[in-house]
Amino acid sequence: MSSSEQLRIIIVGGVAGGASAATRARRCNEHAQITLLEKDDYVSFANCGMPYHIGGEISDRGRLLVASAALLRGRFNIDVRERCEAISIDRAARTIRVRNLVDESETELPWDRLILSPGASPFVPPVDGVDAAGVFTLRNIADMDRITAAVSSSQSTSSSRRAVVVGAGFIGLELVEQLVRRGFETALVEQQPQVLPPLDAEIAAALHEELVRHGVRVQVGQGLKRVVVENGAAAGVEVGDGTQIPGSLVILGLGVRPNVRLAVDAGLPLGRTGGILTNRFHQTTDPQIYAVGDAAEYFCEPASQWARVPLAGPANRAGRLAGQHAATGFAEPSAPVPGTAILRVFDLAAGMTGLTVKAARRAGFNCRSATVIAGQHAGYFPGASPITLKLVYEAASGTILGAQATGKDGVDKRIDVVATAIRFQATVRALAGLDLAYAPPYGAAKDPIHQAAFVACNELDGLGKMLDADASLAGFQVVDVRSMAEVAKAPLTGLKGALSVSNIPVDELRSRLHELDHTLATVVSCGVGVRGHVAQRILVQHGFRQVFNLTGGAALRRRAVPDDHESADT
Repeated sequence: MSSSEQLRIIIVGGVAGGASAATRARRCNEHAQITLLEKDDYVSFANCGMPYHIGGEISDRGRLLVASAALLRGRFNIDVRERCEAISIDRAARTIRVRNLVDESETELPWDRLILSPGASPFVPPVDGVDAAGVFTLRNIADMDRITAAVSSSQSTSSSRRAVVVGAGFIGLELVEQLVRRGFETALVEQQPQVLPPLDAEIAAALHEELVRHGVRVQVGQGLKRVVVENGAAAGVEVGDGTQIPGSLVILGLGVRPNVRLAVDAGLPLGRTGGILTNRFHQTTDPQIYAVGDAAEYFCEPASQWARVPLAGPANRAGRLAGQHAATGFAEPSAPVPGTAILRVFDLAAGMTGLTVKAARRAGFNCRSATVIAGQHAGYFPGASPITLKLVYEAASGTILGAQATGKDGVDKRIDVVATAIRFQATVRALAGLDLAYAPPYGAAKDPIHQAAFVACNELDGLGKMLDADASLAGFQVVDVRSMAEVAKAPLTGLKGALSVSNIPVDELRSRLHELDHTLATVVSCGVGVRGHVAQRILVQHGFRQVFNLTGGAALRRRAVPDDHESADT
């Protein structure tokens, strides 16, 4: 293209990826001809805020409309075409065919650079009743408006104020919270054996407890069999075992499927997870065509794999980079994506970054984990509450692979610290040495981040072998080092097969070593793992050679292995 020719950039799809690409392209190239095609009515909106408008926390609907078409036209000189759908790409002619959804007319537009941001669509399972009145999905403003209207119009009878959310992922959990806020008797159905399946089970268990505490009926391990329909409208759902759960409002939160048909029809290949294959500049195999957002794949660390990451943050950053590269031919390659995410479930937050233990093992890592339960700020300062933080790391090198956390306050801070550490390929030793901000209202001199790293370092240095919270205790001598009152109030669970179970408070351990057999493999446990480590060091230095500290103590064990009502011989 000669310097006198105007660069023509067409962007398919708005919202996070497309709108970010359009505005960045304009800021980098004042003279390009930029056209943004959006098949819906709204070019840029905050889809992450939609559940909170349904629940009334964000009362002003207009606050979700991030950038209007008028703003993009006026401030950025972008040719915005709402209700226009791209239906085919001619790569040889460098044209795209567009259908106007208002009058059904079609036209072809020429392009020099094409950025695809078509997003994804909610997955609707092929079961009976999903097309009945009262069944909804949530993906755009129109969906939000329909659900809001249904919630607002429901009568105050018990039968009409019942809701069922199918799918316990991020959107499903947020909707459950907001429906309860609006006074609905709410049930949650999830096919997997836990809520928020991306988390490791013992971490997700805290969310399950929080849902039940707020009156939510939680049905895990059962998929949707059908929507029960009466007089053409939803009356509830039936799950796999035949159980029927009533509800006049049914919301399907079963994840999304990438909108890749336009790319596939144009001969652009998909990656291993079904998203459009791209490089670190978000170019497809045709270097003049880019793909960003929920339909594209990203390079993910620490697994070093390409995968779809349907989150707003990566979509915004990808759109910005693709817009610059399309407009100028230059940009720094995109940073790896660890998949950092967080959500609120009533009074509890849950966050994650990088790999869980199960994901790390699937990716081929020999990994270990360290879990601590510690206050989000100094315990002596009013308002202290516990954070459960699980740190996943490579067994040999200590390289950080991921983290998960739950708690009432401060979860975001800890997850963001670990996400930063992953970005720079840090080890648990580096994490242990971080100089973090501390004052009693904000943190502790030994932050939960430090404590998790200390546990990991102890294991790497041979100073404290850990046993996973869900591990079998069969064949072990078990020593609970809590007080007798603590044990009576919350007995250690999952003791089936243990050779013996003793309750020796840690402060009495040195004087009662004769009660234990130093030749046996031994597991020590306390409330959350701190006293267990002290007991472990005492036993090891008194001739006990196989001593493991139960990760997270009795508190985490109860979530990982619920009470089986069986006790070992004592």
